[in-house]
Amino acid sequence: MERVLSNAQMRLSDAYTMEENGVLSSVLMRRAGVALADEAENTAKNLKIDEILVVCGTGNNGGDGYVCAQELLERGFNVAVYAIGGKFSADCEREKRAYKGRYLPHICGSIVIDCIFGTGLCREVAGEIKTLIDEINSFGAYVISADIPSGLSGDNGKVLGAAIKADKTVAIAEYKLGHFLNDGLDYCGELVKKDIGIFLPPSESFAEIYDDNDLSEFYGRRRRNSHKGTYGTANLIAGSNKYLGAAALSLQSALKSGCGIVKLTTVEEVKLALAAKYPQAIYSEADLTANAIAVGMGCGVSQELYDKIKILLSEYEGALLIDADGLNSVAKYGVEVLKHKKCALVITPHIKEFSRLTKKSLEEITSDPVTVAKAFAKEYGVTLVLKSATTVITDGNKTVINARGSTALAKGGSGDILAGFFCGTLARGLAPFDAAVCATYTLGLSAEISLEERTDFCATAYDIIKNIHSAVKRLTRKI
Repeated sequence: MERVLSNAQMRLSDAYTMEENGVLSSVLMRRAGVALADEAENTAKNLKIDEILVVCGTGNNGGDGYVCAQELLERGFNVAVYAIGGKFSADCEREKRAYKGRYLPHICGSIVIDCIFGTGLCREVAGEIKTLIDEINSFGAYVISADIPSGLSGDNGKVLGAAIKADKTVAIAEYKLGHFLNDGLDYCGELVKKDIGIFLPPSESFAEIYDDNDLSEFYGRRRRNSHKGTYGTANLIAGSNKYLGAAALSLQSALKSGCGIVKLTTVEEVKLALAAKYPQAIYSEADLTANAIAVGMGCGVSQELYDKIKILLSEYEGALLIDADGLNSVAKYGVEVLKHKKCALVITPHIKEFSRLTKKSLEEITSDPVTVAKAFAKEYGVTLVLKSATTVITDGNKTVINARGSTALAKGGSGDILAGFFCGTLARGLAPFDAAVCATYTLGLSAEISLEERTDFCATAYDIIKNIHSAVKRLTRKI
């Protein structure tokens, strides 16, 4: 797993490295510039080109660019700098003086290295810089951004007026939240991280991002000497006359989760429609002895559903997942009920559902999703899975960013699939936080496989279910 830092945490880490560990800022800038040059050199060799233009701003990101340009010059590349004027930081001015190569007054070259702004940008990009960014985006060169594409917020990944659309982003020292949130996934291109010897303050708690190797721990080898009871019971309370599909999708994914028994609690019409097609499931009333229960998928918003959730919260002692109409019913009839529970509670809202729960605007949430999610999880004592293009998973203390997935998930039914698979993952014994990481990552990987096979235009929720086994197989190969 890798850490993901906010701007404030990165500044704190820089200061800790320099003040507590005695590393000079000039040394860090040198390391950053050389790391950037290494990546530019690899790219140039792969593309079989050597014309490189480094676009340097006036801050420390620009200083990294001047180091990079000088390094590439010494390695024999045809390199030039496009220099933005203004008030220079001390480190940037020093490296500008040290640069011995050419300057050009226009954008050119086969590779453009973007060193205009760093992660600390907190204002809208306008005027000449906006024009420059637009020109770079339309020029057609291969673009490498230093640390983060200029114009993209390092904290939330939103475009601040205009932003470089990079082919590759070289994350300096650590990944930043802006690489993964909101527009970050669309603007960063290929993301690579370069270690420059930053020390992280031991007092800080950082968000994390997982990879396939990390996920393998959630798919341990199953004992041959076992039975269905070994792997737990998942109970889905889902579906209605209006939303039969939600019950069908959540049921199918739960059946692929690895748990031993899946029960579906639903209305008679849905039961009759699904029982013959999915005879592996048990169709019954709610089972308070189940290891995990998921409620709300396609149930419809109602006082009746809210009352059922109140009973589950007060009487059930397993792992309870509230999704979709369950969350909308809670938002409508009283969110304080979430504080009064015996169970381990998980909620899985998308951004709009979370807005209803918190009474915060979409803008407030997307501007700082990690902080908002952590605060809610801590206040209500829940594991929160805030679903979006990138999912934020937090219990109020630990936080994981899940960027695995594709736009194949931007289709009706994706949330129902997650709820079913998640419930089954809880049932087979994973702790709520681990189950959240496992379920979101696995379905994200399945969506990527579905994109490869069907394209993101044509892939459906059914395709994602169909490819769950391929995702799990890929992850268990890591064991």
